[in-house]
Amino acid sequence: MRSHQTSGRWRLGLALSLLTVFLWGILPIALSVTLQVVDVYTLTWFRFLISFALLAVFLASRQQLPRWQKLRDAGLGLVFIATVFLGINYLLFVQGLTLTSAGNAQVLIQLAPVLFGIGAIAVFRERFNRYQSIGLGILVFGLVLFFNEQLQSLLVASSTYLLGSSILVLAAAAWAVYALAQKQLLRSLSSTNVMLLIYGGCALLFTPVATPQTILTLSLLHWGTLLFCGLNTLIAYGAFAEALEHWEASRVSAVLALTPIVTLISVEVVSSILPSWIASEQLTLLGFAGAILVVTGSMAIALGKSR
Repeated sequence: MRSHQTSGRWRLGLALSLLTVFLWGILPIALSVTLQVVDVYTLTWFRFLISFALLAVFLASRQQLPRWQKLRDAGLGLVFIATVFLGINYLLFVQGLTLTSAGNAQVLIQLAPVLFGIGAIAVFRERFNRYQSIGLGILVFGLVLFFNEQLQSLLVASSTYLLGSSILVLAAAAWAVYALAQKQLLRSLSSTNVMLLIYGGCALLFTPVATPQTILTLSLLHWGTLLFCGLNTLIAYGAFAEALEHWEASRVSAVLALTPIVTLISVEVVSSILPSWIASEQLTLLGFAGAILVVTGSMAIALGKSR
């Protein structure tokens, strides 16, 4: 099977990756607020449905809807795999978030881009040079320092906390499978066509278990956070899909490692302004040093020249 080849426009790929990082970084806050009044199935269904509807209208207005022949060339099996595993990732991540915390969720979900990067090396024959390998070591060490307290608390946590953490690990694995399937789909379909199919498929998957009537009773605040979650899905995953079109998967995955830093910074800002929304997460000097190492390692991998 012919593998997908990037366009080589790495600057655009980097910019799109950073946009994805920002949107994914602030997403747990909106999810936590929305989950106060909406169940995980309805929330996940709404995110996919609004993303599908808006993207379908946009593509139809530009006469860029996917054609059947292209779908056959891309491989319906890959579309099915990407759809099912992204749906699993969404559901498990939100379930894990309800059982743990935003900070812990971002600790464990970092397994997703790591597994994605390893899979890209194995499947697409992408390679790290010496400097990128050193950057990977720095990144891993930085994550260990950055999440030192959270990882320690994980070892002595309650059974509920441990269950939520286990669910998040499964969510990370499911996301890696989805991302690899999506990248391969890009050899035959545009990124927008791929995401349209996945959004629509996932919306159908969650329709039987969703309760749309609960949305009609939401306050203006929760309507706003729910809508933000839906738009976040559309824009963030659109940017991620387009980044894979222009940049190697292993480098995109390296930039995504910055996501938890954005999350914790966002949590600190929001908790200081609206403490009733989300609790603050304390960052020690050791954690700050780890954050610097994570940024350094991510950039070394992302910007290092390929062999």
